[in-house]
Amino acid sequence: METPAKNSPELWRTSLPEPAPDGHKYDRGHTAILGANAFTGATRLAAEACSRIGSGLVSVLSEGQAQVYRSTLPADIMVSEQALSTLNRLNTILVGPGGCSDEQAESVLNADLSTALVLDADAIRLWSACRGRNMVLTPHEGEFSRYFQTLDGDAETRALKAAQKSDAVVVLKRPKTIIAAPDGRIVLNEAGSPYLAKAGTGDVLAGLIAGLQAQGMAGFSAACAAVWIHGVASERIGPGLIPQDLFPMIRPILHELLI
Repeated sequence: METPAKNSPELWRTSLPEPAPDGHKYDRGHTAILGANAFTGATRLAAEACSRIGSGLVSVLSEGQAQVYRSTLPADIMVSEQALSTLNRLNTILVGPGGCSDEQAESVLNADLSTALVLDADAIRLWSACRGRNMVLTPHEGEFSRYFQTLDGDAETRALKAAQKSDAVVVLKRPKTIIAAPDGRIVLNEAGSPYLAKAGTGDVLAGLIAGLQAQGMAGFSAACAAVWIHGVASERIGPGLIPQDLFPMIRPILHELLI
């Protein structure tokens, strides 16, 4: 295995999505997020991050908690009790923040195979059934050990083996997050604050990745960019960080990267 590259904008800045002057919302992608039934806050964090990073439309789908989501999500995020198959021009699905029911898992497995997937938390269990699709997995160490328990080696080696086994981009969340691709590319992210060790920050990261993919960014580049933006935002916040603090930091970082 080659020495991992250091994550920095030089690796992915040229592929950061920028809206065309004559574009419209569907040009910026449509992300569906399957709403958690119990831990609704996780879905809310992911949805707001996805919208802030630029997904043209963000739809949260929930049969049982739709009213909760309508009452608490920002006004630009759509909420629906309908099935994935009813959404217009859907190109990205995020599932897992806050939980993934068996019914939601089934809907993901039956979704259009061309739709990009971001599988977070317990939705990572679906990786083998989704193998071969455009997919990003976002496990922390505990989830990685649960779903890839037979893999050995140091963290970089295990992440790369998981990417190759799943045929997916793997984002192994740890103090220095590792992003690995099936083709052997591997990146080590050093940006980030220890104050990111807080419930909900991973949901924000999953939303950032999905939102970048929705706009056409390739999974590996989207993961690298999202992890770096997430980390730099946390450094600028410092002590006292809660996940919601990350949102207002995204806009100035994007401004620096794109303007």
